[in-house]
Amino acid sequence: MAPESETWRFGKHSINVSNLIKAFWPEDGYTKEDMLHYYRTVAPVMLPYLADRPVTLRVFPDGIQGFSYYRRDRPENAPSWLRSVDYHPETVQSVTRLPLIDDMAGLVWLANQASIEFHLWGSRASNLAQPDMAIFDLDPGDKATFADVLQAALRLHDALERVGLRGYPKTSGGRGLHVYLPLAPGHTFDSARAWVKALAEQLAAAHPKLIAVAHGATHRGRQVTIDHAQNSIGRNTAAPYTLRAYPGAPVSTPLTWGEVEDGRLHPSDLTLRTDPDRLERGGDIFAPVLQGDQNLP
Repeated sequence: MAPESETWRFGKHSINVSNLIKAFWPEDGYTKEDMLHYYRTVAPVMLPYLADRPVTLRVFPDGIQGFSYYRRDRPENAPSWLRSVDYHPETVQSVTRLPLIDDMAGLVWLANQASIEFHLWGSRASNLAQPDMAIFDLDPGDKATFADVLQAALRLHDALERVGLRGYPKTSGGRGLHVYLPLAPGHTFDSARAWVKALAEQLAAAHPKLIAVAHGATHRGRQVTIDHAQNSIGRNTAAPYTLRAYPGAPVSTPLTWGEVEDGRLHPSDLTLRTDPDRLERGGDIFAPVLQGDQNLP
C-alpha cells in the first residue's frame, strides 16, 4: 500500500504531500497521489501558461464527489516563496492577494491543498488591466452535442481566418471548447470583449441554428453559445492541461484544427492517464498562444 504522506523535494523547496491514498475520482479509482503525479509530470509544459498569471483554484478537500469552493486568494498557510499580486477591485474595499505559480514546487504545493482545477486570468501580474489573449468560450446547450461544439468552432475558425487572425483550440475539460487568440500589447478588456461579442453576433446571425451569443443564464437547447464576458478583468478560464473535477478525470487539452475538423476525438479521451502520453508523442501544440503578436481589427 502506498504511504499516506511523503516528502517531495524540488530544488531548495521541500513539500510534505499528504492524504495520498484518498480517492479523488472514486468511480475511476484515481487518488490524490495520481493527481499530484499528473501535475508533477506535466509541469514543464504547463508552467509557461501559469507564469506571472493570477490563478483561481477550485478546491475539493474530499474529491470530486464532496463539496468544493473557489479560492482566489493566496492561502494564509502558503510558504513564503509562493508569490502573489495584489488586486483591488473597484467594487470592494479589500485587496485580494492573487496567487502566482512560478515553478513546479508552487504547482504541487497548491495541488496538495486539494486544488484539482487551475483557472487563469487573461492578463499577467505586470499589468492586470491589459489582456494578452482574447478568449472564445464555446458552451453547448443541454441538447447540443460535442459534435455541435466542433462545428461551431470550425465556423469561428473560418471567420478568424477571413480577418487574418489565428485562433488555437482546446477542450474545456467538460463539454465545451475554448479558442484562444494571443494578443500583442496595447489591448484592453473592454475592447477585446466588444470585439469577441461582435464576431459572435456575426456568427449567430450567419448560423442561427448552431450558434448563439451568451446572455446571462445558462443556455438551453441545441445551440452552442459564445460567452464574450470571459474577456473581463477578474474572469478566468480553465488553464491548459488542468485536470477537471468530472468523472474520468478529463484534462483541458489543446487540439489541432485538424482534430477539430476530423471530429473523432472526444473530451472523454483526454484524461489524467492519456494526456501525458499525448504530450510525449506530440509536444505542446498550444505553444504559439504564448507569443502575443496579434492585433484585433
